[in-house]
Amino acid sequence: MSWLLRLFETYERCAGREPDGAPKLMPVSHTPQQAHLEITLDGMGNLKRAQVLPKVETVIPATEKSANRTVGEAAHPLADKVQYVAGDYPNFGGKKNGYFPSYLKQLEAWCDSSNSHPKARAVLAYVRKGTVVNDLIERQLLVARNGVLLTSWDGDGPEPLIFKQLTAKKDGDEKIKDQGDALVRWVVETTPGEPATDTWTDRSLHLAWEAFYAGQQTRRATCAVTGLPESLIASQHPAKLRNAADKAKLLSSNDTSGYTFRGRFHDADEALSVGFDVTQKAHIALGWLIRRQSYRHADQVVVSWSVGGEDLPDPFMDSLRLTTALSLTADMVPADTAQAFALRLKRSLAGYGSKLDPGADIVVMALDSTSGMQGRMAISYYRELKGSEFLRRIEAWHTQVAWHQNFGKDSQFVGAPAPKDIVEAAFGRRVDDRLLKSTIERLLPCIVDGQAIPHDLVLATSRRASNRTAFKPDEHWVWEKCLGVACALFKGYHTERNYQMSLEPDRTTRDYLYGRLLAIAENIERSALLVADEKRDTGAARLMQRFADRPFSTWRTIEVALAPYKTRLRSQRGALLYKREQLLDDTMAKFKADDFVNDGPLTGEFLLGYHCQRQDLRPHKPNGESANTDSDLPDNDE
Repeated sequence: MSWLLRLFETYERCAGREPDGAPKLMPVSHTPQQAHLEITLDGMGNLKRAQVLPKVETVIPATEKSANRTVGEAAHPLADKVQYVAGDYPNFGGKKNGYFPSYLKQLEAWCDSSNSHPKARAVLAYVRKGTVVNDLIERQLLVARNGVLLTSWDGDGPEPLIFKQLTAKKDGDEKIKDQGDALVRWVVETTPGEPATDTWTDRSLHLAWEAFYAGQQTRRATCAVTGLPESLIASQHPAKLRNAADKAKLLSSNDTSGYTFRGRFHDADEALSVGFDVTQKAHIALGWLIRRQSYRHADQVVVSWSVGGEDLPDPFMDSLRLTTALSLTADMVPADTAQAFALRLKRSLAGYGSKLDPGADIVVMALDSTSGMQGRMAISYYRELKGSEFLRRIEAWHTQVAWHQNFGKDSQFVGAPAPKDIVEAAFGRRVDDRLLKSTIERLLPCIVDGQAIPHDLVLATSRRASNRTAFKPDEHWVWEKCLGVACALFKGYHTERNYQMSLEPDRTTRDYLYGRLLAIAENIERSALLVADEKRDTGAARLMQRFADRPFSTWRTIEVALAPYKTRLRSQRGALLYKREQLLDDTMAKFKADDFVNDGPLTGEFLLGYHCQRQDLRPHKPNGESANTDSDLPDNDE
């Protein structure tokens, strides 16, 4: 239960002290709902105006049962659907009836208590009149024909706004839009000119409902999270963690007829006993964190946070976003080299570290569910770290897998790719959701725990980057991205080899040298094509996959095919050809005899040699930065 305790502490420390620009933490005993209608009353409960709302999330008072209802059950105490708040809803052919009495009874109990509030009393005075639907029809906000609310629009003219906001649902064999499902929120102008009239932002109203509802709780036991005896115990636990429609739960113990207890406990409290205040605040804090700073894909959520509310680097950022997260100005960012990357990374993490206590409690949690927005949700990953340790591991990850990344003309950097980019590099952009989620979960321990990168991911990215012909002609940047990610993973997996991000002339391993040969051959052919103003793939590019599988035999094919291109360069760019042939000879001389004739498959190391040699052959700007161009043709003075 440590996750509940950490979330409860987060709520206690952050409520009322949310960072600038961050959403406010929701009050206890409230729930987010999408409102469709807004009704404005005066302090006596007289209708002043009403309007249809665009899709907007509104925080409303709720009970444990109403916050977790799936069909027509417990009513919300103040804002609710038309079928709950309108006493005249059955008079207009409402498809669901019988909810208004329970809504009215609960609102009356609140307004008759010592925790009453003038805005709640104004709403009560209005709904008692039983004219909500009639008033809304008169203002043409709800639509009726022959005294019956329509369930679809088939008339002339534009579709009414209320139908545009409602979601269609099945009713037998047809789909309908029940206007009774429109949720009403209230504005009460108790005092003319009062600035805060919205019930959903009025803190005094929130506190009044919290106090009243807390007084209705009677179940007491020892809280399993805080250890406090005689705590008010929750009978149900909140949902709506990922969005307002999310019904999946992390905690549940109300299955008295299934296998929850299996004869071990007499009742639900013995199986799970969590304080009402604790579970409310913990789940509210988790939902707040998810909406504010999480990685999300489909049903999967990964969130990291400091219990004290300090800003943290996102483990799912690539190095480019991480090093610019603190808005470094252009004159602070040096050239895009490995040394410059290390400087920017340290500066960025130092910026976080200056605001984060080294002993601060940091939590990383991953959530997922197998049944969408229903059923149960699971914690698939959970770690607690100290602030200094978390920053060290983030720095270690971004340093370990740092490489030249080319995500497009406007996104080229040195550093680590984001986990999602790694998945796409390994399996393609149309990767199955289940495979994407499972791979993300496998990468989390690599980032947060410092575990080794899964070897199958290293192989998958290397294999896909080698298969250059599988990428369409207009997917040049996709292949470039895949190549950078493959090199980053191979370097990060083999940390003991201490690969550099620049060309290593003294590295004489077979795979690295074969990668260099491929880059040189490609450079010679591309230079000849550019001289003749031809635009097509080189033979080296087309044979890259075959070269990775059978380098010795394929190299003979590539080398023979270079003859006409050498002839072309010899007549027009003799100096360039001389240097390339000299480099080719020097590289081949570094092979050991047995290595060169070995026709076994190459590992991902050949991609490192290929990438580094290709970078080294490109023209360089005066500041030492490689030119970002498709052309490998050097300047004329070479």
